Amino acid sequence: MMGIAGGGSILPLIVAVTLSRLWVVASGSNSTTIYEELRAKGLPVGLLPKGIVKYSINSSSGEFEVKMEQPCNAKFENEVHYDSNIRGTLGYGRIGKLSGVSAQELFLWFPVKGIRVDLPSSGLIHFDVGVADKQFSLSLFEDPPDCKPQVSSDGNGVLRAAW
Repeated sequence: MMGIAGGGSILPLIVAVTLSRLWVVASGSNSTTIYEELRAKGLPVGLLPKGIVKYSINSSSGEFEVKMEQPCNAKFENEVHYDSNIRGTLGYGRIGKLSGVSAQELFLWFPVKGIRVDLPSSGLIHFDVGVADKQFSLSLFEDPPDCKPQVSSDGNGVLRAAW
């Protein structure tokens, strides 16, 4: 094997250069945010809260996954709960096969299975909660909401969902 000045192997240099190139490609490949992905699909950016630490999306199928540090709740007209992992399929004007999001209605929590906006826009957004289609004003979702963790009622400071 060919050596470098001083008798060392060239292999470590090749590995270092290759890894540095992979790092640049990996860090540059996800330069858009999940909020930009939502906007590009005709959806409001406020569907997902602040505090997202990581996301991935399959550009051909639209399947996505969002990771947050911890589950939390946000307030719109109703309370909405976000799990630490949220998954779904992103399409133009809609999110299907959604998991990790629940909406509160009259003290009960319902999983949100899908979200869609009317095309052309009627100014409304629809949440499919299985038993009903809840309509909200699009204006409620203009900006990502603050998301607050829930503290347990036992006062120990343990974070948990509010259901």
